[in-house]
Amino acid sequence: MASSMKIVFGLLTFVTAGMILGTFFQLAFILKLEDSYGMAISPEPEPDGYHPILPQIGVFHWDNDTEAAVLRIGYVKPEIISWSPRIIVLHDFLSMEECDYLRALAKPRLQTSTVVDVKTGKGIESKVRTSSGMFLSSEEKTYQVVQAIEKRISVYSQVPIENGELIQVLRYEKNQYYKPHHDYFSDTFNLKRGGQRVATMLMYLSDNVEGGETYFPMAGSGKCSCGGKVVDGLSVEPIKGNAVLFWSMGLDGQSDPSSIHGGCEVQSGVKWSATKWMRQKATF
Repeated sequence: MASSMKIVFGLLTFVTAGMILGTFFQLAFILKLEDSYGMAISPEPEPDGYHPILPQIGVFHWDNDTEAAVLRIGYVKPEIISWSPRIIVLHDFLSMEECDYLRALAKPRLQTSTVVDVKTGKGIESKVRTSSGMFLSSEEKTYQVVQAIEKRISVYSQVPIENGELIQVLRYEKNQYYKPHHDYFSDTFNLKRGGQRVATMLMYLSDNVEGGETYFPMAGSGKCSCGGKVVDGLSVEPIKGNAVLFWSMGLDGQSDPSSIHGGCEVQSGVKWSATKWMRQKATF
C-alpha cells in the first residue's frame, strides 16, 4: 500500500512540475513577443515580401519566412490581464481577412447553440445560452487558412494541435448572451476523448458591437462593464481580430473554479466569435 502511494505521489509531482515548467516556457515566449511587437513590419511593403501561400493573411517582411507569417510575429501583442485565473488578451491575433473567412465558412450552417448535459454529455438547448453557432468540419480543418490559425493557437497556448477540439464559430445578435459557466467538464462522458479541457482560445470576428464582453466574475478586484451594466470582476471587449486565452485548469492539475466566465448581453450590432478548446490529450 505504501509503495503504491509513493508511486501515485511521484506521478502527481512529475505532472505538476511539468505544468509549472510549461508555464515558464510559455511566459518566456510571450515576453519575447511583447519585446518584438511592431519591430518587424515595414511601413511600405514590397512585392517580394508577399506570401502567396497565405494570401488571406496579408503582406509580411520576413525574407520568405512562412513560419513567422503564420504566427503573425510582429503583429500579435500579448497582454496579461489576470494571474488568477490566468488570462491573456492577444491583440491582433487574427487578420481582418481571417475573421471574415471564418464568418463566411460558418454563416450557411448556423444552428441554435446548445450546452452540455452533465448526465449524458450531449448538447441540449438551454436559456443559459441564446446564440447560434456551428463547428468547422474535419475537412475544413485541412484548409490552408484554418491550418494557419490552428498552428497559431497551438504555439501561443503551448498546447499541441492534436489536443484541440474543432473550432466553433458563434453569432450573438441583440439581447443574446451566454450566462457565466465553466469550460471544464463536470460529466465523465466527455472526458473519455481527450481528457479534461485545459484552456480556451476565444477569438473575436466582428466589430461595431456594443456589449457582448467576455466576463470573468472572479477575476480582478474592481468593476467592469458587462452588457451595459457595471459589475464586479473583469471583462474583455469584443474587438475584431483580438483573442482572449484563458486556462480552465490550474498549475496543480485541478479544474480552476475561478475560470468561470460568460458572454455579456449584446446591446447593438452582431457579435461573431470563434472558440477553440484545448484538452489534456489528443482528441483525434
